[in-house]
Amino acid sequence: MKTKPVLTLTDVNAILDAAQKEAEANDWKVTIAVADDGGHLLGLRRLDGAPAMTPDIAAQKARSSALGARETQVFEDMINGGRNAFLSAPMQGLLAGGVPVMVEGQMAGTVGISGVKPDQDVQIAKAGIAAVS
Repeated sequence: MKTKPVLTLTDVNAILDAAQKEAEANDWKVTIAVADDGGHLLGLRRLDGAPAMTPDIAAQKARSSALGARETQVFEDMINGGRNAFLSAPMQGLLAGGVPVMVEGQMAGTVGISGVKPDQDVQIAKAGIAAVS
C-alpha cells in the first residue's frame, strides 16, 4: 500500500495566513482557496475588498490545478498559444493562479488565488505554500 502526504487543517490555516500576509503587504484584495489533491475545497478566505466573483474563480483555479496536477498557468499558456480545443476540457479555472502544493515529489493539495494580475496571484499562492514547505 502506498502512502501520500495530505494537508491537515493546521497546514491549510498556515497557507491561508501566509498568503493573506503576502497579499496585505502589497495591498492586494484577493480570495485565497486551498484544496486537496482531488480539488475539493479545504479552506477559503476572501479578503476585505476582494470582488464578489473572486471566491468562485480562486476555488476553480485550485480545483483545476489539482485535476491537472500542475500550475494553471500551463493551461492558460496552451490556450493563448492557439490550442483553443483545450477550452472544452472539463475544467473552469484555466487562468494563472492555481499552484500545486508538492511534498516529497507528490501533490498534497493546491492553492488558488484570484483578484490581481496573474503573476501576482501566483506570487501570493507560492508565499502561502512556502509556509508548509
